[in-house]
Amino acid sequence: MDYNDLIKKRRSIRKFQDKAVEKSKVDEIISAALLAPSGKRMFPCEFIVVDDKFILEKLSEAKTHGAKLIKGAPLAIVVAVDTNLYDVWVEDASVASTFIMLAAENCGLGCCWVQMHLRGTADGKMANENLKEILNLPDGYDILSVQAIGYKAEEKPAYKSEELKHEKVHYNSINTKK
Repeated sequence: MDYNDLIKKRRSIRKFQDKAVEKSKVDEIISAALLAPSGKRMFPCEFIVVDDKFILEKLSEAKTHGAKLIKGAPLAIVVAVDTNLYDVWVEDASVASTFIMLAAENCGLGCCWVQMHLRGTADGKMANENLKEILNLPDGYDILSVQAIGYKAEEKPAYKSEELKHEKVHYNSINTKK
């Protein structure tokens, strides 16, 4: 798929078919994540591929709002980070998460980024604490996101140029338009 078509077509998908994602597609998505650039070539990201229904359900309960959709996905990729390796790990993990989303779309799959970093539960526990327990992560690790992935059970139209927020574009200073 042409890159411009890919980025216009990619939408957050929250409903998935009850159909496993083929290993070849998982491998392609993981390869894309591993190709993501990293500052100073530190590569602090670790990718945990989850297809176990029990663990997917636990991931869906890791924070109070916005994670329930993970339970309905046949696959999730947790973007974990060794925070001791690099101080700008959030940026590296964000790029890798974006590569995952684009690769999923390119494979004909839907994907939704579920933010975990700095999110929590109603009782005040942080999502990353819950995820560390679920995934047996050692101290010094954090989780930026969980990417819920699967075959789409909903369709959303591609973005059109007139829907974009062109007013957010400035030239040479914040108040200059062309």
